[in-house]
Parts: sequence; C-alpha cells; structure tokens
Amino acid sequence: MKILSVFGTRPEAIKMAPLVKVLELTPSIESLVCVTGQHRQMLDQVMQLFQIRADFDLAVMQPNQTLNGLFARAMSGVDEVIAKVRPDVVLVHGDTSTACACALAAFHRRVPVGHVEAGLRTGNLSMPFPEEMNRRTVDGVSEWMFAPTLTSKANLLRENLQGRIHITGNTVIDALAATCDTLHSNDTLAAQMHANYPWIDPSRKLILVTGHRRESFGDGFRSICAALAELSKRPDVQIIYPVHLNPAVRDVVMSSLGQCNRTHLIEPLDYLDFVWMMQRAHIILTDSGGVQEEAPFLGKPVLVMRDVTERPEAVAAGTVTIVGTSTLRITEAVRRLLDDAPYHASFSRRINPYGDGKASQRIVSALMGRNFREFGAAVADGTPLPSTHAMSMDSDG
Repeated sequence: MKILSVFGTRPEAIKMAPLVKVLELTPSIESLVCVTGQHRQMLDQVMQLFQIRADFDLAVMQPNQTLNGLFARAMSGVDEVIAKVRPDVVLVHGDTSTACACALAAFHRRVPVGHVEAGLRTGNLSMPFPEEMNRRTVDGVSEWMFAPTLTSKANLLRENLQGRIHITGNTVIDALAATCDTLHSNDTLAAQMHANYPWIDPSRKLILVTGHRRESFGDGFRSICAALAELSKRPDVQIIYPVHLNPAVRDVVMSSLGQCNRTHLIEPLDYLDFVWMMQRAHIILTDSGGVQEEAPFLGKPVLVMRDVTERPEAVAAGTVTIVGTSTLRITEAVRRLLDDAPYHASFSRRINPYGDGKASQRIVSALMGRNFREFGAAVADGTPLPSTHAMSMDSDG
C-alpha cells in the first residue's frame, strides 16, 4: 500500500510526525511525505526533531498571500504529486487550508482520503475561521475518519457521512509523550534547556501565553494584551509569550507589552523547547487547539482565549476554561488560579481525555484492515490509561 501524507504547518507536522514514523516501520506500506512548506523555519525544526524527510516540498508560501491564493497553490501542487506517485491513500490532518485543499485534490483524483483528527466541531462557521469549514469539508470527502474522542465520533455520526469512523485518540499525545520521554531520559538535554533560559525566575509563577487565531485580530488581541499588562504588575508572576510571526499578532503584542515588567516576549519556540516550557508553567493561556489537548496531559490548567472550542472534553473534565478575549474575564480567571491553591490543584488533575500515545498505531491498523481496540472503548469501560514519563513535571517553584 502506498500512502502519501501531506501537511504544511508546524502544528500539522507535530501531529503527523508520530504517524509518519509508524508508517515508515510498517513493512507492507510505502510511506511518502509531501510538505507545502508553510512557516518554513518552524516546520523544518519539527521535521528535524522527529527525523522526517520530505519526498516532495511544494514551497507554496508567498509574501502577503491571501487564503484563496494559498489554497489554490496547495491544491494545484499536491494534485501534481498525486498524479505522479499514484498513492492508494492520501492522509491529511486537522482543519487547515492545506488539509482542505489537499483532501479535495485527492477526492478529484478519486484517491481515498484519511482524515487524522476528524470530527471536531464548534457549530459556528466563523469560529474558528476558516478552520470550521475546512474540517467539515475534509470529513465530507474522507474514506477514513480518525476521530480522537467519543465526542468527535458523535459529531460525525450526526452528519451521516459516508466514510468509516474509528476512534483512535489524538496523535498529538503520541508526539508529546515521545518528546517528554526524550526530555526525561536525557540529562544533558535537560541541562541545555535550563541553560537556554537563564532568565526564568523559579521563585515566580510562570504564565505561558500563545495566541494566533484570526478571529481575534484587532480588538481581540488588544484586549488580551491589556489583561496581560495588568497581570504583569503582580510581583509573584512572570509571563512568557512566544509571539507568532503573523504581523497582525506581532505588531499589537510588541507595542502593547514591550515595556511590561516580568514579561518576556520571545521568538516562536521549537517544539522541544515549548514542551519543556509547558512542563514548567503554572498557568497556560492559549487560543491553540493543540495546547488545549497537550496541557491537560501534563496536568496544567488552561484558559482558552476564544469564545467557543471544538475540544469540549477537557472543559467538561474541569481542566480547561473558556475565557474569551475579555480583559476582565482573563484577569479574574488568572487571579483565581494564582491565589486559590486548592482551586488550582483541582483544576490541574492529571487527566488524559485525548489519547494514550497509541493513536498512530490504531490509524495504521485501520488502514491495513486489522482489528484493534478503539481508544473510546477503553475510556467507555473505565480501563485505566497507561501513565508515561510525560506525566512527570518539574516544580513551578
């Protein structure tokens, strides 16, 4: 079986990397990788970390590109690759324009599509935009839908789609568990991580921030920055914000927070460094989908700076709270976590609703027609999920 995996952004690469590694080790599969080349520097470091080589690189990025321009170049480029290699399956991930364009290209070539991380929904086409439309479209043309959770499967069943649905857990947990094991088992690497960030003050509680969502551009990011500026006045905290490269984010953040005390505005982190930083965080503020899945696995409370989320499982479990972009809601939620230790402790239960590190193996089993136990079945019957070194965390100080 010839399988073509296509991805373009760093989050896609992180979540596809463990699956690509399993595909490479499966004797009856010829695994090929095509990258669209978005966010080149961040993509390349993930490829290097997981030792993945691209067989095809479309290099679709252009300055000041539009969504439609990106979509057209990605679709045209992957269409040529599909025509050349004639894969049996095309695998795409998530909700990006890359995933949608490449899934449609495969569909038009009558090549079966496998959608990794299928079934996530907010029910609102404008939140997130355009991701909600993208993932619905990909699911609509997919032969295999690899849903991470029971909730995701239920979403797909309600839509009466034609593809086969398998609950696999999320591959991001595979990637996170492997990365945490690397950090846990390599003392030299751990020492290097500490040396890279000598300005981190272990006596202060670390608030880690990420933000990049298009629907928050403008007033949303100004409100977020106002909240962070207010929180930075507390002497017991330090804020670390790896600032996204998009000028619509970067310009607002740099101008609003550049002079704030105990606030470190740094360049986007390599994945290894970001996982290390998450392990040390006391609170994580984010609008990222992946971080909403990773942080509960690490036992970290998460405040989601969006109005809706397509990942309700951790919200239901009490480790994630939606605060939107309201300055007041953000500051009040952070202050409670900082000042109410029992509340923080209850918020930080080490639950694992999104995976057990075996999603990639389940996906390959499904593609090969082998029997396997779905992740959802383990959760439903109360089978304990295995612990890993990923659950080991250094002290916040």
